[in-house]
Amino acid sequence: MAPRLSVVVPIYNVERYLKECLDSIAAQTFTDFECVMVDDGATDSSAAIAEAHAAADHRFRLVRQRNQGLGAARNTGWRNLTPGTEYLAFVDSDDSLPPGAYQLMISTLDKTGSDFACGNVKRFRSTGYYQSGAHVKPFKETRLRTHVTELPPLVTDRTAWNKVYRRSFFDEAGIRYPEGILYEDAPVSVPHHYLAEAVDVLSEHIYHWRERELDDPSITQGRTNPRGLIDRVRSMELVREWLTARPEQRFRDNLRSYDYNCLVEEIPMFFWWVPDGDRAYRAVYQEHVSRLLREIGTDRIRDLRTPLRVKYQLTLGDRMEEFVALQRVHRAYRRRVTKLKQRAAAAKAKG
Repeated sequence: MAPRLSVVVPIYNVERYLKECLDSIAAQTFTDFECVMVDDGATDSSAAIAEAHAAADHRFRLVRQRNQGLGAARNTGWRNLTPGTEYLAFVDSDDSLPPGAYQLMISTLDKTGSDFACGNVKRFRSTGYYQSGAHVKPFKETRLRTHVTELPPLVTDRTAWNKVYRRSFFDEAGIRYPEGILYEDAPVSVPHHYLAEAVDVLSEHIYHWRERELDDPSITQGRTNPRGLIDRVRSMELVREWLTARPEQRFRDNLRSYDYNCLVEEIPMFFWWVPDGDRAYRAVYQEHVSRLLREIGTDRIRDLRTPLRVKYQLTLGDRMEEFVALQRVHRAYRRRVTKLKQRAAAAKAKG
């Protein structure tokens, strides 16, 4: 008989973290699962660690492939699932889960019949755990059988691994992870939110997302890496292309709300890194962000608040020196405001 839950774990050069990740899966209070580990051509001892888990626990098994990247490894894991499993989850191999994560999500889905459940996330490093800023808004409170059109902040729930999918929904949606790019989560997670009939949103923290230490940064922590910027823009374009290609009017309406979120939340994340980038990084920013802005429509910029509007106009006009100068002033102001708030909070705590 097939287990109820399949968990896919792509693995590439994570010997420092992998045992902790796999141990957290093995320790789940929901025990009726299989864990398909995908060795994506690791060159360190990661595969040996995975093999040891497979030898010690029949629920774990290892699939091997040449290095193709995270998206391809997730797709390989999906292709190697046991037929007939009811639920599906993904875990990144440097992260971990609290023991009751899958028990909570699956018991919720059993009650509601929703297409998938998604939950809150904590970040962690050697100094401790803290709330993931990227997951604050959508997971402020528990909402069962909701939808992104009812809860707009769900459009920012782009990560692959804080979810349990009803496998029939995932399979029938037919959306696979893009291969060969970083930030491959959004082109799957965002369309799933739009396709779902109902989604369970849980305020409980069901996933622990590692922040790599300074001596071992992850690919996505390289903030002035031009490839990261290029691929993140491409990720947004893939979501837009999916929404644009849908024949139903409701998806064209959803495109407008997705574009607005890109303009006010996702693209502005680049602003903070541009002053630290070299000339080549700034040129990449100007080229790729300008292309995305034109795809969205430059007329949408007129309705934005003044600071955003000015930065986008400078970007489109290739006036990067002025952009950097403005952003440095804005960044210094924000840091000053943050320090003042921290001091006020500390003073209030002292009574």
